[in-house]
Amino acid sequence: MSDSKTQTPGCPFNPAEDGAQMDFDGRMSYGDYLSLDALLNAQNPNSDTHDEMLFIIQHQTSELWMRLAIHELQAARDRLLKGEMRPAFKMLARVARIFEQLNSAWDVLRTMTPSDYTAFRDALGQSSGFQSHQYRLIEFMLGNRNTAMLKPHAHRPDLVALLEAELAQPSLYDVALRALNARFALPETVINRDLSAPYQPSPEVETAWSEVYRATETHWELYELAEKLVDFEDYFRRWRFNHVTTVERVIGFKRGTGGTGGVNYLKRMLEVELFPELWHLRTSL
Repeated sequence: MSDSKTQTPGCPFNPAEDGAQMDFDGRMSYGDYLSLDALLNAQNPNSDTHDEMLFIIQHQTSELWMRLAIHELQAARDRLLKGEMRPAFKMLARVARIFEQLNSAWDVLRTMTPSDYTAFRDALGQSSGFQSHQYRLIEFMLGNRNTAMLKPHAHRPDLVALLEAELAQPSLYDVALRALNARFALPETVINRDLSAPYQPSPEVETAWSEVYRATETHWELYELAEKLVDFEDYFRRWRFNHVTTVERVIGFKRGTGGTGGVNYLKRMLEVELFPELWHLRTSL
């Protein structure tokens, strides 16, 4: 006799026979746990053009990935403040891979041609990715801090409060520099700087990081922290570059829907360095 669980050729398999739960009356289902009704009904195109759905889902999924990036960055910063380097490294590695996912998403959006986008662009009104408060929060968390960028969120006091609260905290790089300062004394102008202002590169910081790279066995945790930051910024830079090329491919040099200079504005953002000394020291090593 054959095993009762062995599928007979030509007969459909019934998962219930293998113990799968099939009745969800009064039980939590997959869709319940993930709130799929709300999630899958959040796509509301403002036109009847085919490609607007792609545009909406691309940006909604990007916001979901950014939400996870914020979750990981906050946790990594908290762990670094407590001196718990190893768990923070895992979180930073995850954030880099999140941005790898965000980079891949541009490949899908680039299947939309200028003609496709022009067909529904007017339906966007003044909305623009420039107004993403989560992207702004990530930039603030990483140290690219500019209080002028609070203005696009002035109509939402709750978002302004969220961003201002971030500006009152040390950025991820500030926390990394505190760890570096525990081994190499850094200037007061670095350690006790105005946290709401953009970080300015310091020769003393570059010298300290250079010492870490010249004696990696002695300063292994600082060395690994530095490389985790560089790895993440590498993916972040690629995300910005892919953003620029995608926008140029789709709208050329038109102004953005939110009023920015479009490609020209995005190209200026490519020049921003999040962890400058970690890049500069490579020339002198």
